[in-house]
Amino acid sequence: MNIFLDANILVSVLNKEYPLFTYSARILSLSSHAKYSIYTSPVCLAIAFYFAEKKSGTKHARQKIEILASKIKVTAMDESTVSKALRNKSVHDFEDGLEYYSAEDARCKCIVTEDKEDFFFAALEVYSAEEFFKKYLS
Repeated sequence: MNIFLDANILVSVLNKEYPLFTYSARILSLSSHAKYSIYTSPVCLAIAFYFAEKKSGTKHARQKIEILASKIKVTAMDESTVSKALRNKSVHDFEDGLEYYSAEDARCKCIVTEDKEDFFFAALEVYSAEEFFKKYLS
């Protein structure tokens, strides 16, 4: 099962933000299971780095992102991704459109985010970390 993690899920893990950390860390740990592939986008990694850097400084943020990037897969973002996000009139936030179409192109079954309403246009399943945890891991 391919799972796409939005930036807010990554930030909660990198900065140990409770209570979300409890669920997001468990979901991220699925990257070590053969049954699951965990994806995120380059944009989500950049956002996660920004917030980790604010909390931990540049050196530690870079170390955290390096570890994270070694454990998960990164989706592609190219002209096609940009074009799809721009053509879909339902996409109000360009960044969310980029993330959605990169997840779709990576054949992700779902998106895990704490901003579910941002993906109201999605044909993919969209879960909060807690919802995903309860549906697939408990």
